[in-house]
Amino acid sequence: MIGQVAVRRFPELTVSTPRTEVRPLVATDARAVDEVFADRQTQRWLPLAASSGQIEGHAWCTDLARQRRDSGEGDHYAVLRREDDRVVGCLWTRRTDWGARLTEVSYALAPHARGYGLAAEAVDALAIALILEHDFQRVELRVAPGNLASRRVAEKAGFSYEGLLRNSGYVRGARVDLELWSLVTADLH
Repeated sequence: MIGQVAVRRFPELTVSTPRTEVRPLVATDARAVDEVFADRQTQRWLPLAASSGQIEGHAWCTDLARQRRDSGEGDHYAVLRREDDRVVGCLWTRRTDWGARLTEVSYALAPHARGYGLAAEAVDALAIALILEHDFQRVELRVAPGNLASRRVAEKAGFSYEGLLRNSGYVRGARVDLELWSLVTADLH
């Protein structure tokens, strides 16, 4: 196959912590995903055009997750609260660079689950699993300045602040700077 590059499929994984389980999304998670993405606070920080409307839960859990996974770009995950097995949030990986062994993780939590450290616990577990079990060398988070809750998640999950990426993102169609945070292999030794 001269001139063709093999596409790596993103690894399927499930990770458990004392209070959460992170697993691939399935079609039956669609209602919970709709709830997460319908929240105004979540919508405020999503990298979407202002006119794009709301993310559709069923597509996010099925077709979009499968496309991202099969392309090797990333995956979509459910965050379950173990005490009641309720889906309380979503994690997703994207911008995966297989040569550099890096990926970016993003997250959103339902309003009723915020403020308990569940997002940081789930992000930390996913990042560590990617590094220790799947040989990633770097996991990144990008946070819009002003999104203090997301910044706290990055800090609590053990990520290091690296700097400001000027005019590198958008939220609801407006250009924004993004803070770059990372967790690298050396951080775990």
